[in-house]
Amino acid sequence: MSTPRRSPKRAAIRTTSAPFGRPGDHPADRPADDEIWPRVTRELADDLAADALTRDRAGKVPFDEVARLQEAGLPALLTAPGPGRRGADWRAASAVVREIAAADSSVGELLAHHYALSWSSRFFGPVRKPGSRRPTGPALDVRTAEGRWLLAGGVEPPRDETGPGLTLTPADAGRGWVLDGSRAFASAVTVADRLVVGACRDGSGELLVVLVDPARPGVFSDPGTDRVGQRLAGAGTVSFDRVPVAPEDVIGVLPQDEHAVAPYTTLAPLALRLLLVQVALGVAEGALAEARDIRRAGQAGPAPAGHPGGHPVGLPGADDGSAVGAGDDPYLLLAYGELATAAHAAAAVVERATDAFARGLLAARSLGLEERADIAVLVAAAEAVTGRAAVHITTRVLELVDGTAGADVRTGGPGFDRFWRNARTLTAPTQAAHRLRDIGDHYLNGSHARLTLPV
Repeated sequence: MSTPRRSPKRAAIRTTSAPFGRPGDHPADRPADDEIWPRVTRELADDLAADALTRDRAGKVPFDEVARLQEAGLPALLTAPGPGRRGADWRAASAVVREIAAADSSVGELLAHHYALSWSSRFFGPVRKPGSRRPTGPALDVRTAEGRWLLAGGVEPPRDETGPGLTLTPADAGRGWVLDGSRAFASAVTVADRLVVGACRDGSGELLVVLVDPARPGVFSDPGTDRVGQRLAGAGTVSFDRVPVAPEDVIGVLPQDEHAVAPYTTLAPLALRLLLVQVALGVAEGALAEARDIRRAGQAGPAPAGHPGGHPVGLPGADDGSAVGAGDDPYLLLAYGELATAAHAAAAVVERATDAFARGLLAARSLGLEERADIAVLVAAAEAVTGRAAVHITTRVLELVDGTAGADVRTGGPGFDRFWRNARTLTAPTQAAHRLRDIGDHYLNGSHARLTLPV
């Protein structure tokens, strides 16, 4: 059974209004072309949804998916407003990631990592002092838009890193650096135009963020295989063998001393975490939307487990032998009402965290410790609530539509197992108990989560 192509109205279950632009926003804060980006995103989401199941089963390197993103112009969306640039803000970028993820969460994750990395120079770059004549190049997001790049990589050291990781040594000519080592990345390493990575400066322990062209000699990418979920996100391992890094490609410094770091800089890890929450929410909304379309098309699924004929005792149609259509089944209505409510609740928490994060970005270097702590708590709450909701919704939808997790593989059914697999893969790295403990500590004791990376 093939999944029906989505109409534009079917891009996702609309649990909240997508924050592309808000009435009453100051003109300087509103994204340019805020009427164009939603339409472009919706059209691309419909296109991705049409063959999402086929591409997921093929599990190929996402060259085609990246080409679709570039054709739509979405990698260049998140840029600071300026002459000749018509960028959008973080609210708009979050809405784009969420809608694309509802159609294909692998592509949504790929875009989430790209947007977070594109802001690296603004988070980690040097602050130009008033009156300084030191020349500064364009920010990374500007270079990315101008070069039509897709970014991949990761700046903070992985938690489970046991070896030397990535290291930088001074170049023989005395200008620039040489990058060595290998590291696994979660997204787009096999298709990226540029890599943004954090590496340890040899001899000092200082962590630098550098930009690398993966086409240079000495850069080797090995795509990940046999992933449970997010098969098209382009995960893999990259090795660097004496790769030159020019001084202008050193983007900034990763903070290590939390007493000296600016709160604004520590928004960097929260940016990626919040965008990945948007991906998880998109997975849940996409699963619900496809299940709804199949039901409306009259493709009734198997009877819910534990209720012969699909009707629990005590509800109309349970024992009187009357025929009840899928759209009138009281048990089914109850089940989907509960799932839609879970999605609504998660969206509300995510929306609040997104608004707080956007205000933190506008505050820039004037952001205070208390404000940053409040943002971190909201992001943690969004992770905890959305992670649980995404797993619960995709599991329950799989039961309601496919019957069993293995049925899809054997029979070529609607393919709802992919939503469940993707939700599990996205939420597995985040320990909800850790986030809830941090929230409780902040609520009861007023404590702040650690500011320095990783957090």
